[in-house]
Amino acid sequence: MAAELDNPFWSSLQTRHRAFALHEGDVARYPPELAPFLGVAGADVEVGESLASLVAVGESVLLLGIAPGRVPDGFQLEAFADLAQMICTEPLEVIDGPEVIELSETHREDVLALTALVYPHYFRPRTMALGRYFGIYQDGRLAAMIGERLGTDTTREVSAICTHPDFNGRGYARRLTAMLSNDLLARGSLPFLHVSHENRRALQLYQQLGYLHRRDIGFWSLRRMR
Repeated sequence: MAAELDNPFWSSLQTRHRAFALHEGDVARYPPELAPFLGVAGADVEVGESLASLVAVGESVLLLGIAPGRVPDGFQLEAFADLAQMICTEPLEVIDGPEVIELSETHREDVLALTALVYPHYFRPRTMALGRYFGIYQDGRLAAMIGERLGTDTTREVSAICTHPDFNGRGYARRLTAMLSNDLLARGSLPFLHVSHENRRALQLYQQLGYLHRRDIGFWSLRRMR
């Protein structure tokens, strides 16, 4: 399980999401309309021809955990600050609150509007195809949401945890995170998530809920220049 979590994009594309994977040699990626994520089998693999086949000129993709040790000409690799990778090993306390519903295609426009407002970098038009998504509606509006994204047979990433600014401070993110994490544990999957160390509010929330810091994990952008 450690190896899966240390290279989450690659692991997910080899297992749970292999039906979505665009694969060339030791490199795999999600279609752009699903997620801007690319994984490599290891830091020492040769990626030149594979990257040229999978990444369009002018396009940027993201890597997590492992990046190629040598980037071919025409590509630019930029390192971001490490993310905190956190795991949940025990059931969490679920606070009272509004009804949580599973989101479907009928809620897609509401989901895209909310993520465009507060979670714009990683959510794409078809991201909801990667897993289950849940939300809380208030006054006819999608107030908060959460979903599953990466994963393997034994792990599942909790993602897209976001609340509309008009509904901050009501505990919706706490309620959603606890409910989905507990559901995944009951299904035999280890919940994990990634959060920026700069996002102190979210980091503190997950710590208070009971998520444990597993490791800091590298995060990169890879852009094809020509």
